Amino acid sequence: MTPAPLPTFIVFGEALTDFVRIGEHDWRSIAGGACWNVARVAAKLGVPTGWAGAVSEDVFGRDIVERSRSVGLDMRFVQTVTAPPLLAMVHQLDPPRYFFLGEGAADLCFDESKLPADWEQACALAHFGGISLVRPGLGERLIGIAERLHAQGVRIVFDPNYRDLMGPDYPALFERMARLASLLKVSDEDLARIYPVLDTTQALAHLRRLAPQALLMYTHGARGMNLHMPERRIDQAAFAVDVVDTVGAGDACVGGFVASWLLRPERSWPAHLRFAAATAALACTQAGAHAPTRAQVEALLADRAEA
Repeated sequence: MTPAPLPTFIVFGEALTDFVRIGEHDWRSIAGGACWNVARVAAKLGVPTGWAGAVSEDVFGRDIVERSRSVGLDMRFVQTVTAPPLLAMVHQLDPPRYFFLGEGAADLCFDESKLPADWEQACALAHFGGISLVRPGLGERLIGIAERLHAQGVRIVFDPNYRDLMGPDYPALFERMARLASLLKVSDEDLARIYPVLDTTQALAHLRRLAPQALLMYTHGARGMNLHMPERRIDQAAFAVDVVDTVGAGDACVGGFVASWLLRPERSWPAHLRFAAATAALACTQAGAHAPTRAQVEALLADRAEA
C-alpha cells in the first residue's frame, strides 16, 4: 500500500493537560497546549497537518493521542514516551493564575530523528511558539529546526503566546524567532509583556523593523484584529457570538488563518483575515479549546455576510 502523502503544515511545540480549579477542592482536566491547539484547528479545517511533539504513555497522553487522531492529525508525527505528563495547574481563571509541572516531562523527549523520512521536503509551512521554546533542552532544538527550515525556504509561523514561564531573557529569543517569520501573530497582552516600555505603535514599528516582509497579525480580543503588511493595514472586527469562554481563541485564529492561506490561496488577504476571525469566534462558543469545522466557519461567514 502506498503511504499517505506527508502533510504540508507541521506544528512544533507543546501539548499538555490543563488542570482547572472549579471549586475549593475540585479540579477538571482538559487536554490543551497552544501549539497542539493550532494543529488541531488546522486539521479540523481540512489542512494536512502534523503535530510534531511527544506526550506521556499514561491516561493524559492517551487522551491527547486520541483527540489528535479524531481531528485527522497525521499520527506519524505524534510521539509517545515513558515520562511524566506536562501539566498546567490553573488555580484561578479571572484573572488567570497558573503554574506548570514539567520537570523531566514527556515534551522534553521529542526526537526529531523519529519524524517520517522526507518530511522537510513536503513541509510548506511550519509553526512554532508557546512555552516549548523556553523548555530546557527542547527550546534550542526547536529553534534550530526553525532556522534550518527558514534557510530552506519554508515559511515560518510564530506565535509567542507569552506565559509567566518566560523570563527576562525572553525578548531576545522572541526577536530571534520573529526574524524568521513569514507570519508573526502577537496579541495585545504579548506585546505588553515582551515590550513593557513601548506603546502599541512603537512595539509594532519595532516588529516591522525586525521582520520587514512578514505578515504581522495583531489581535486585541473583543476589539478584533489587524493584519499589518509591508504596504498596508487590514482591520477586522471580532464576530459577535455567545461566548462560553475564550480559551484557545488565539490558537484558533492562527489555525484559521493558516487554513485559509493554504487551502484557498486565491483568496484576498481580507478574506483570509475574516476566516481567521470567524474561526476564533466559533472557538469561543464552546468550553475549552474548541476546534470548529470548515462548514461551521463558512456558515458563520455566510450568515454575517447576509446580515
